[in-house]
Amino acid sequence: METIEYLKSPELVYKVQTFFGIKRVDSTKQASIEKTDKESFTIASKFLHYFFLFGTELGDELFYSMFIPFWFWNIDGYVGRRVVLAWAIVMYTGQGIKDIVRWPRPGYPAVRVQQKWALEYGMPSTHAMVGVSIPFSVLLFTLNRYKYTTEIGLTFAVLWCLLICVSRVYLGMHTVLDILAGLALAIILMFPLVPCVNYLDNYFLTNPMSPILILMSSILMIVYYPNSEKWTPTRGDTTMIISVTVGLHIGAWLNYQTGNMSVAELSPPYEIYWPSQYMCLCIIMRMILGLAIIALVLTTCKRVSYNWLCALLGQNPDNIKNSENSLDNKHKTFVELSCKFISCAIVGLHIVYFIPLLFRSLGIERPTFYTEI
Repeated sequence: METIEYLKSPELVYKVQTFFGIKRVDSTKQASIEKTDKESFTIASKFLHYFFLFGTELGDELFYSMFIPFWFWNIDGYVGRRVVLAWAIVMYTGQGIKDIVRWPRPGYPAVRVQQKWALEYGMPSTHAMVGVSIPFSVLLFTLNRYKYTTEIGLTFAVLWCLLICVSRVYLGMHTVLDILAGLALAIILMFPLVPCVNYLDNYFLTNPMSPILILMSSILMIVYYPNSEKWTPTRGDTTMIISVTVGLHIGAWLNYQTGNMSVAELSPPYEIYWPSQYMCLCIIMRMILGLAIIALVLTTCKRVSYNWLCALLGQNPDNIKNSENSLDNKHKTFVELSCKFISCAIVGLHIVYFIPLLFRSLGIERPTFYTEI
């Protein structure tokens, strides 16, 4: 118990922060509690500061919005579908446990460098869980599919995970115990997930009823998501993750059922080649065009779905937006969760189905995109 209390203590968080150059400016405990902006602490190393900010972004929405399209459009959809499904299950589990356990973020003397996640609970660290689920699932699902040195892939995955974990303590957003619990939970989940995800991906592609099953199961997961004692953005973030996964897998199902997908001529493991200048140009064109379409689709879907849902409830959209975030505000909860689900699912569908069709018509598609069953 003493060890657990020590790992849970904000004093240990502050020791880690001071090691990397963060120091409090204020001298009293009360002032430290009240002041959480950048004036209350100093940063000794700008490089380390931005390095850890980059590290924490590897588990945030901006990273997902770039990583997922890039992987599908430029690398491997076979691996991508499995990685995203594993990520969604791991994140749903971690986010749900957060709102069941309800442990707060580190308090004094830890410095709250960022306020972005301040309303969420801290145990377990879902950033740490992402640090396991994404790089290690990429490693596991590419291990027998491509020819590369396993040691290099393992080193990359470990460093990726380590950077995310240390960044969360550096920013004062998690205790060391939060991080260790997130790592342990993700590792435990990965053992059954890897074979299950392989089975589920094949099932989702080939079953004619897959879209209905995926939609119904995902809606039930969101409806019966654990309720916390206060409103937090955790449920909305989880809805975004689940809905993107739904859209991606329905898009892959459409590709398979419409005959766009075929079995690859060669059998794995495949050689890894450096891209030529023409391939690099196509990658750049795909990313610029694809991300622009995603931004347009997301903005349009959010606006249209939000107004439609408000009209469905007979509510004014501006009143809903400006109303208080609380567990009792059922109208706002329904509208915002439904809006995120619809918008992000449509984005996922565009990433895997509509935008690749556009790439094909323009002659800039990745040659192996439709051979990754």
